[in-house]
Amino acid sequence: MSPAEITVFPTDTELGAAAAQEIFEGIQDADKSGREYVLGCPGGRSPRSTYRALASLVSMARQSINHVHIAMMDEYAVQFPDGEFRNVDERSHFSCRRFAFDEIRKVLNAGLEKELQLPYEQVHVPDAEKPEEYEIGLGALGVDCFLLASGASDGHVAFNGRGTLRTAVTRIVTLAEETRRDNMHTFPEFKSLAEVPTFGVSVGPETIVSKSKRAIMLLQGEHKREAFMRMSSNRNFDPDWPATIISECQNPQIFADSLAANSI
Repeated sequence: MSPAEITVFPTDTELGAAAAQEIFEGIQDADKSGREYVLGCPGGRSPRSTYRALASLVSMARQSINHVHIAMMDEYAVQFPDGEFRNVDERSHFSCRRFAFDEIRKVLNAGLEKELQLPYEQVHVPDAEKPEEYEIGLGALGVDCFLLASGASDGHVAFNGRGTLRTAVTRIVTLAEETRRDNMHTFPEFKSLAEVPTFGVSVGPETIVSKSKRAIMLLQGEHKREAFMRMSSNRNFDPDWPATIISECQNPQIFADSLAANSI
């Protein structure tokens, strides 16, 4: 397996601009070819600079994104007394669906006329009631680029924590305590660990590899130094640090800022 290409940027802003430029070029190429473009997206802090930079690019170019699809990686879930799982209320401050609409779609559409905007129905979020349907749907769509991020303390990617099987696909997962603690920083309105849900619905490592044409891992800040060290030295998936799945993706890239890369 070829190692991921590593690029280090002075700042998070420059990292986001570079990732956005690559996505923007893919969006333009798809538009010219008359095909759809699918961007696999995490929620949280890591991709925010990329989403902002991409919004600036499409706005300045008056580039249509009405052929773009946003495919979220995961969503929190709750288990009901009947044993069934359902997605959390999308009005929750930590809802990944809410993040998709408020911090991705709304940001990307802000500078565009309505006819150029990304349609509401082209935002896709895993459904805890039917996770297998999301896996099938991603297979039908295909993902042009998966943006990925790594948990700082346990290397989780999406909701895949330590010990995740390489063959895992979209499914209900029980969130590890380390993942839940990391998510308290991702969603600072959480006041205690007890408020963080214990279940989620998430794509798996196999989903990320098999459904995507390329992947970009985003690593920013001092707290991502161990993640950078692990992924820059690993050519295969390590279940002890699931974000190493980047090494098995097609056309893998690791984008790190100088704070994250100051680890070796």
